[in-house]
Amino acid sequence: MKIESQIEKISSFQHLELLANQVVEGFISGMHKSPFHGFSAEFAEHKVYNVGESTKHIDWKLFAKTDRLYTKRFDEETNLRCHIIIDNSSSMHYPVLKKSQQFFENKIGFSVLASAVLMTLLKKQRDAIGMSVFSDTYEYYAPEKGSDRHHRMILNALEGLLVKPVVKKSTDTITFLHQIAEKIHRRSMIILFTDMFQSGPEASGEEALFRALQHLKHNKHKVVLFHVVDKKTELNFDFDNAPKKFVDVETGEIVAVFADNVKEEYEKQIESYFKKVALTCSQNRIKYIPVSVDESFEKILMTYLVEKQNFG
Repeated sequence: MKIESQIEKISSFQHLELLANQVVEGFISGMHKSPFHGFSAEFAEHKVYNVGESTKHIDWKLFAKTDRLYTKRFDEETNLRCHIIIDNSSSMHYPVLKKSQQFFENKIGFSVLASAVLMTLLKKQRDAIGMSVFSDTYEYYAPEKGSDRHHRMILNALEGLLVKPVVKKSTDTITFLHQIAEKIHRRSMIILFTDMFQSGPEASGEEALFRALQHLKHNKHKVVLFHVVDKKTELNFDFDNAPKKFVDVETGEIVAVFADNVKEEYEKQIESYFKKVALTCSQNRIKYIPVSVDESFEKILMTYLVEKQNFG
């Protein structure tokens, strides 16, 4: 069964953990039929064998089934530490959802469910998880731990992002990325969900924003940036040509225009900015993944698994 059809069965965010489990189980089930079979059924107990390692822990039975070399992983081994960062500014609560829509069809809901899905996978692999949430303040911080109680605490915090009323929250990405970078002392995988829209006094400070992303790389952390957008309206600017009022959800500023009059220039500017972000990430060895709220979570899960394999 496709992940999307599983998601349609559950409409309420109160079932976040159950929904995340269903997405992960559907993903793993699908991988049994894919070239990535080796990641699936036994991934919680095994890791890919790297040339030069001792061969005494190779699982030869699994090799016979998958034609790939894996070593058995033991509880005393040091597992991955992962810190998820979520941008909770007002622009992340776009688009405003209609009653008929699911909570994960805007940017914050998509990021919350994606985070819960990753947490489910991390829990299966007995990895430690931490989380930070920021907007115009540093709203939430939890260090990396692996206990069930800690997992539940973070899930509750994620659900809280969906029930709090949306107010005008600007984005101080630069300040808080620097603060978060200083908090994560032990080498970790850092996963950031943001739309990369910066408001406030440093809104035009792209270089400052890129320096903040670079700071996340200190202490040899691996950084994955999921650039979350609503592709239909934020990238393609797909509006009819009736007069429209566009409201900045963070500042309240209103601009009245005909969409067709600005579509070409808008899309040109957005494309240029996205390319600049992607190039900066590439130059700093940050994994850059653009994702749209109308996509499945397969790209996110596969990116995590591949990056974890490369986390040496």
